[in-house]
Amino acid sequence: MLRARDQAQPANALVPPVVRRLSYAPLQTGEKYLIGALLVLTLTALLAPTMPAAAWHIPHFVDSRTFLGVPNAGDVLSNLAFLAMGVWGSERLRARHDAPVGANWFFVGLILTCLGSGFYHLDPDVPQRLIADRLGMAVAFAGFLGIAASERISTRAGEAVLVLTMIAGLLAAWVARENLTPWVVVQFGGMALAVGLAFTRPRPGALGVPLGGVIVFYVLAKLLELGDATVFEATGHMVSGHTLKHLAAALAAWPVIRALGSRPCTH
Repeated sequence: MLRARDQAQPANALVPPVVRRLSYAPLQTGEKYLIGALLVLTLTALLAPTMPAAAWHIPHFVDSRTFLGVPNAGDVLSNLAFLAMGVWGSERLRARHDAPVGANWFFVGLILTCLGSGFYHLDPDVPQRLIADRLGMAVAFAGFLGIAASERISTRAGEAVLVLTMIAGLLAAWVARENLTPWVVVQFGGMALAVGLAFTRPRPGALGVPLGGVIVFYVLAKLLELGDATVFEATGHMVSGHTLKHLAAALAAWPVIRALGSRPCTH
């Protein structure tokens, strides 16, 4: 039996504040659009034709030179850039309490990407190693989309997007062993969502992360990946496009890190 003082409390006083906020706060217009976009991406991933992984895996990268005993050294060692940016960003987060949702996962994902991608490029002829590469990318990508949604729509939108895209990305990375469709939807559909959010104004109180800067580095990384051999020839075999792709992708963290240090943390 409840005591008298418990009986006097309103019914919703026994519900945790976070649950009350998620349960009763009406959906904003931006949140409704976001739900619609996520539903479209989910249906696309589930219903689009299967893309066999074997037909798309390209195990050969143009620069296979060994350095200090490390095979494919350019593509392996360039992943240290992800580690550097992940550690730097994590240190910046320690000095703030107002970082956007997903920022911690974004930097953790970069560190995991260093490990997974480095492991894969040591022996890229083994397609199973690609799973480790994609799992790290999925965590970083979920963190970035969480940042984007919380910066442009609301904190709870960022929390929801972070959780949903984390689950979807990890599942898609695993399923990509046989079917690449979900992974393609997560990667390119998610980036399309980020582009849409980049064209909206930051919400009041947001840190002001320049989403466009992150997207520019991502696009540059994709172009360098496609031009692996072209860049290798153009630089007189000094560096390959795929090696530079890792550096460009790691630099996508720079706009986030810069925003974290743009103004002092207030209490």
